[in-house]
Amino acid sequence: MSRSLPWLDAELEQLQADGLKRKRSTIDSSIVSFASNDYLGLSRHPRVIAAAHDAINRLGVGAGASALVTGYTDCHRDLETTLAKFEREESAILFPSGYAANVGTLAALIDSEDIVFCDRLNHASLIDGCRLSRASFQVYRHDQLDRLEQRLKRATGHRRRYIVTDSIFSMDGHAADLRTLCKIAERTDAEVIVDEAHATGLLGENGRGVAELQGVTDRVAVRIGTLSKAIGTLGGFVTGTESLTDWLWNSARSQMFSTALPPSVCAAATEAVHIVQAEPERRHRVLSLANSLRSQLTNAGFSIPSGGVSAIVPVVIGDPDTTMQWAAELKRRGFLVGAIRPPTVPVGTSRLRIAVHADHTDEDINGFCNCLCEVRQTARTNSHRLSSKSARAERVS
Repeated sequence: MSRSLPWLDAELEQLQADGLKRKRSTIDSSIVSFASNDYLGLSRHPRVIAAAHDAINRLGVGAGASALVTGYTDCHRDLETTLAKFEREESAILFPSGYAANVGTLAALIDSEDIVFCDRLNHASLIDGCRLSRASFQVYRHDQLDRLEQRLKRATGHRRRYIVTDSIFSMDGHAADLRTLCKIAERTDAEVIVDEAHATGLLGENGRGVAELQGVTDRVAVRIGTLSKAIGTLGGFVTGTESLTDWLWNSARSQMFSTALPPSVCAAATEAVHIVQAEPERRHRVLSLANSLRSQLTNAGFSIPSGGVSAIVPVVIGDPDTTMQWAAELKRRGFLVGAIRPPTVPVGTSRLRIAVHADHTDEDINGFCNCLCEVRQTARTNSHRLSSKSARAERVS
């Protein structure tokens, strides 16, 4: 056995006491999932599965090494070509995950002579990439963009300025104001870098994301996407000019020193992108279902952040222990939801993160809403009983 680290037990006990200790769980396939980011249900699409099977039969399971070492298969090249055409860009480059795409891209483009402004609700991979770049690091609030512009104007003495943002904030479900960010960038000689992770395949007239939805695709310097959400597979990518992807090929360490995506994953993702293009009704349905769920929960008195435009519908509870209890009870009743606690979200905003899928039925949506109302009522009844019991005990004493 490995040598133990004696401080770990105390740290884990503290996590447990704070209600923040994570545990592994195994999910019954019969449960109705409102937790997965497979928004369009493409991970289970017969054509996507068939494409993966064909690639496995031809090329095996793994890629073997970094693409710099073993080269690309036809599956990798087809996927990059498909993504570039889908995004209407000159070129695309693959990464082994969305996290690797964000970290590798930011660290390759930004360095210690620059300054980067990062939205406070950005995904951890964007924050880590900004910090890894060694640039001067500033955090801004997407609801205080006038202050962002003022700070950018004061940021002199730097080689380049960057604004980095998610297009959809993954724990709230609302969109960044890319139009205003682009205007600010143009007035302050800055560049905008956008991660479209939760928007690729889902938002915009053609499913290209929030930049397309807001009409600013040609004003964003770098757009990063992921294949593990609406595309239903695995991996990350960047699309843009040939010079951008060539630079990342030569400089992004998370791409250069990672084993390439399995060929089967690339084949599956290529087929999934074709389905996104051919079947826009999938994204229309999921957004309609999400709006219905958002409306029902708001009318039922739950705390739902305003401005949601995606498939993500959060129910803010506040207390982490209560959040976990509600999620556990929902799971017991047949519904899986994400229970999100700090540090993923700010202290005091623990929540259920509900993700709607295109293959959910109206009955799934209504059943979930009814179940959540029942769980809340049960929690209130139990809390009232405990309070009454405590009050009686105080009177007796």
